[in-house]
Amino acid sequence: MMSRKSTTTSRHHVRKWNPETDNEPPSPPPKRRSICHKCDRPIPVCLCHVIPTPPIPTKTQIIIIQHPHESHHKLNTAPLLTKSLLNSSSIITRRLSSTTPINHPPSSTYYLFPPSQSSPAVALSDLKTALKNNTPLVLIVFDATWKHAKEMVRASEGYLSKFSTRVCLDGFDGGIEGGSIYDSDLVLRKEPCGGCVSTLEAVARWLGVVEENGLEVEDRLVGILKEMVRLQAQFLKPMRPRPKLLKKSKQIELGKNSSDE
Repeated sequence: MMSRKSTTTSRHHVRKWNPETDNEPPSPPPKRRSICHKCDRPIPVCLCHVIPTPPIPTKTQIIIIQHPHESHHKLNTAPLLTKSLLNSSSIITRRLSSTTPINHPPSSTYYLFPPSQSSPAVALSDLKTALKNNTPLVLIVFDATWKHAKEMVRASEGYLSKFSTRVCLDGFDGGIEGGSIYDSDLVLRKEPCGGCVSTLEAVARWLGVVEENGLEVEDRLVGILKEMVRLQAQFLKPMRPRPKLLKKSKQIELGKNSSDE
């Protein structure tokens, strides 16, 4: 018995434009953005004019532990650090363990993250008095959203506690709302608490305290951050921070207080 030929056309078939029956030609495919080969950013937001050349040397070795999702974010600041600081590198992973390629960290190793009830942290200003001028330092920072960063630190603490000390920036306050990535009317990324800042600014503030020319290095890095936000703001819609949602019990309490008035 002869097989019946299928008369079904492929749904992926693309019909060619017919000038006699079609009014308008199909729109051309979108052009790919031109990328700067030096800073790896789109040409309209290239930062080569503010990235230091050569990179700035520091006695602190900066190790950035980057969440896999963060590397795709438009406002990710980790690449700016590795291009601006000679003694810096990044590792893409969700957790640190004995298999992580960190080469024999010295005794003066610190990881930067806000404190919690179960894991207190030394304030950076208190740490400065205990540091010796010529001691080689290693600073580990986590680059991710705050939700992911908490998960990364929690998963890595068992390993980190064997050789490092937890440090936080001065001014951390978990009870107040945080600021934006850059102090302006345009909120690009919202920080969860007072004293929480972007990865680049956190490293800049560490270097501002522990390095001999720290204030100069800090100003240089913050200047790169400001320029990044200035350029990026031209292509992003202004975004107001979402109001903080209160627990149901707190909402009831506030409702009672307003009715009493």
